[in-house]
Amino acid sequence: MDLNKYVDDHREDIIRSVQDIVRIPSKKADSLPDKPFGENVDNALRNALALSERLGFRVKNIDGYAGYAEFGQGEETMAILGHLDVVPEGTGWTYPPYEARIADGRIYGRGTADDKGPTVGALYAMKAVMESGKKMKRKVRIIFGTDEESGWEDMKTYFRREPMPDFGVTPDADYPVINVEKGILTFKLKKSFSTTDSPAVKIKRLVGGHRPNMVPEECTCCFLPTGDQDKILTHLHSMQQFSDYELTAGFCEDSGIEVLSRGISAHGSTPEKGRNAIGQMLAFLSTMGLGNSDMEQFLLFLNNKIGVDTTGTGLNLSLEDEVSGKLTLNLGTILVEETHGEAVINIRYPVTYNRKQITDIIHNALAGTGVEVEVLGAQDPLHVPEEGFLIETLKRVYTEQTGQPAKVLSIGGGTYARAMKNAVAFGALFPGRPELAHETDEHIFVDDLILHTKIYAHAIAALCCEDGC
Repeated sequence: MDLNKYVDDHREDIIRSVQDIVRIPSKKADSLPDKPFGENVDNALRNALALSERLGFRVKNIDGYAGYAEFGQGEETMAILGHLDVVPEGTGWTYPPYEARIADGRIYGRGTADDKGPTVGALYAMKAVMESGKKMKRKVRIIFGTDEESGWEDMKTYFRREPMPDFGVTPDADYPVINVEKGILTFKLKKSFSTTDSPAVKIKRLVGGHRPNMVPEECTCCFLPTGDQDKILTHLHSMQQFSDYELTAGFCEDSGIEVLSRGISAHGSTPEKGRNAIGQMLAFLSTMGLGNSDMEQFLLFLNNKIGVDTTGTGLNLSLEDEVSGKLTLNLGTILVEETHGEAVINIRYPVTYNRKQITDIIHNALAGTGVEVEVLGAQDPLHVPEEGFLIETLKRVYTEQTGQPAKVLSIGGGTYARAMKNAVAFGALFPGRPELAHETDEHIFVDDLILHTKIYAHAIAALCCEDGC
C-alpha cells in the first residue's frame, strides 16, 4: 500500500487518537505504586500502549516509567522518542485545555503540539510502513516517555533496562532537522533571612511560576496588614501608569493587600517570546524603596541581576557562538517567605561552552552577596555533524514530501535526542507556524499533523526498509 494513501485513508483515526490522549491531563504528580509520575501520566502511557497493541505492534511497559511499540527485524534498531507528559495548563485558554476541541482546522489542547500529537502521528507512520508490506532490514521502535518535562527519570530508567538504539529521532521540535541543541542548566538561588530584621516593605509571601522551563504567567505578593496599604496602592497606580505591566490589587486572607502580576507564558527556551510575571513583580517592589533587610536585599539582587532580562547579562552570562547563537535565561519560579527566599533559573547556553564554565561564572557573580546557588539539573549540549546517513536521509525525505529545501537548525530547547547516540530532533513544527509549546491555546493544525505523519512514514521506510522509500 502507498504510504501517503494509508495516512490519508486513516486521517480520522489519527485525529481521534490524538484527541483521546490529549484529554488525559498527564501532568506529573506524586508517585503511586507502579505509577512513578502519578495516575494521569500512567493513564496516558497505558492509552498509548493499548493503541499500539490494537495497531498490531509488539509492546512493553517499563514499570510505568516508559513503554515502547516496535516491529520489523534486523540487528539494528531505529528509535522514535516521544513523550506523553505535559506541563501545567495555565490560564486564559479559548477552549478547555483538555477538551481537544477542533476549531479552525486545528486541534486545541495541552500536549497537542508538545508532544502527544506528533508522537501519535509517528505511531501511525509506523503502521503505514507495516501495512505497506515493505521488507524490513532494521527494527523500528517508538518509545513513549513520561518525564520529559521534568527530570528525565523515565529515560534514565529505560536505558538501564533496554539496549541503546543504533540511531533515532524525536518529533518534539521543528522541521526540517535540528542537529544542535544548547546546553541546559537549571539552578536555584537561595538565601536565609534573619528573623530580627525590620524590613521597610513588609511582605508576608511572594510566589510565582509553575516550572523552570516555563515563562511564569502569574506572580502574587501578599503584604502584611500594616499601615502601608496606601503606599502600596500609590506605587501600584504609578507602575500601572508608566509601564505596560499588568498589575492588580486585591486582599489576602488576613486582609493584607495582595498584588497580582500577570505575564504571558512561553517555553523556557524562548523566554523573549513571553512576558515574565515574576520579573514584573520584582520591578514593582523595587519602586517601593526596599530597605536593607535580608529579604529586601534578596529581592533587589534578583531585580537588578535578572528581572525581566532574558540574556543573562546581569550574571555575566551574555554568551554566544556562531553554531548555536545566544544564551537565554528564564526566571521560572520564586518563593519568598519570612525566613527564606528561593528562585529557580533555567538557562540555555551555547554549545561551545561547557557546564563548568557556566557554573563558574554564576559563582563569581554571586560572590559577596550572601546568595547561594544549588544546581538542580543539567543537560550537556548536543551537536550532531550534518554529514552522515541519518541527517542526509531526513533532509531528502523532508524535501520530497514538502517540496521545500531542508537545512539543519539550532535550538535552545532540550529534546530526547540527547538521550540517545546519533539522534536528532525531526519535526513536528513546520517553518512559519507559531511556537506554542508550553503556551496558552497550544494547538496543532490537522493538515500539519497529517503531513508530519507522511514524512515520518517515508523516513522510517528510507531508514529501515530494504528498498527504502
